[in-house]
Amino acid sequence: MAVDSQEIVKQLPYLRRYSRALTGSQERGDGYIRVCLEALLEQPDLLPSSGNVRFELFKLFHRIWGLVPGAAGEDRPKPAILARATVEARLGALPAPERQVVLLTSLEGYSAYDAAQILEVSEDEANQLLSLAWSEINRQVATTVLVIEDEPVIGLDIANTVREMGHTVVGIAVSEREAIEMARQKRPGLVLADIQLKWGGSGIDAVDEILRSIDVPVIFVTAFPERLLTGERREPTYLVTKPFEPATLKVAISQALSFRTPVEAKARLA
Repeated sequence: MAVDSQEIVKQLPYLRRYSRALTGSQERGDGYIRVCLEALLEQPDLLPSSGNVRFELFKLFHRIWGLVPGAAGEDRPKPAILARATVEARLGALPAPERQVVLLTSLEGYSAYDAAQILEVSEDEANQLLSLAWSEINRQVATTVLVIEDEPVIGLDIANTVREMGHTVVGIAVSEREAIEMARQKRPGLVLADIQLKWGGSGIDAVDEILRSIDVPVIFVTAFPERLLTGERREPTYLVTKPFEPATLKVAISQALSFRTPVEAKARLA
């Protein structure tokens, strides 16, 4: 019996969030997802009809990329879509395994054991990769950060987490207008934004305006990440779900900044 397509659709926003965070790009992340869905359409049995659909989708995501020509696992049977080597299938290898493990455990909430199952490695290896990932995160070059958040307690929590990582908070904006003005004056190296701002305007609209004049990575922090992955408007690359653990936010920050060069990061502090 095939997996209920509605259940796949329900879980897809979380896989899209993961893929985008992993690749640092909406276009690349969705390209990866497109290849997986094309393969699944051609071979529905790639996804087991029993078990946790979200978990199985994540396993399929990594299994499919292991079958891409030139990647590991070429000796295994390939879905026909991969045999044709589509443009998306040539996007290149996924980021280092340690990044995959830390995103699976912190951003997506999987245990080290589950992450190991998804990546088809031993649990010991997954834990070793996690240790390497956190070492890399702790070595990351510091930058300046603008927080857009209208709840004082949450804003302070975010600011404290940012400072613990060695970054500098240039301001906590509580309205759309204040966020835009702070961004223009401070030119931050990273923006962390809520969606709804009770003191005026929208975090989404504030970010849209900020990005017109500043090339800066943005992380949205929201209780409803699936509402931002609808295909109805420009969508974010990085999403953190409220309530969040500090480790989750740290990983998202690190991943967002990992796609910027050390020179760019240092320039923000000058």
